Amino acid sequence: MPDFAIEDQYQGRIAGIDEVGRGPLAGPVVAAAVILPRGDGLPTVLLEELNDSKKLSAKKRDKLFDVIMACAEVGIGAASVREIDQINILQATYVAMRRAVDRLPCVPDQALVDGNRDPGLPCNVETVIKGDSKSLSIAAASIVAKVVRDRAMARLATRYPFFGWEGNAGYGVKKHMAGLGEVGPTPHHRKSFKPIADLFEAMMGS
Repeated sequence: MPDFAIEDQYQGRIAGIDEVGRGPLAGPVVAAAVILPRGDGLPTVLLEELNDSKKLSAKKRDKLFDVIMACAEVGIGAASVREIDQINILQATYVAMRRAVDRLPCVPDQALVDGNRDPGLPCNVETVIKGDSKSLSIAAASIVAKVVRDRAMARLATRYPFFGWEGNAGYGVKKHMAGLGEVGPTPHHRKSFKPIADLFEAMMGS
């Protein structure tokens, strides 16, 4: 379970940063930056239940999301499908992370970033591999990013009901691929990702 062991090495305002949505075939990549309160300001439920968002049920994520939003400083950033296609998914992820930090009330003293690369933030950075299972701040960011993106994909699913985005969040699962075969790609599909690029190539050739 994540804890504050990494955060305790630093002074000042410490932001955990994580992203969601690098792998899907559709939709934006979303990042969150979260500065949790320390000491008595941190709700006990976060100490006891915060974890990597992928290890939690949707119901648990929604519950923890509400607690985080009520007690923490939170910045949320995204990079659009167009940006992903223009600059590639890795660079778009960094853009989303920088936007998330920019939307915090002020620049943190230290950032803990999930992964192994510095996205180019305006503060000191420590990268933490599998950080969402080690750092409470990164785990909180993973939950915020996941809930925000899942809700955005569910909203898109009401306009594009053929792909099951309300359940698969744009990943290339069977229902999503079946929808692509039936109605083709939408403006929210990533043209630079191979399955979508192949579809566009086939459409141009037909």
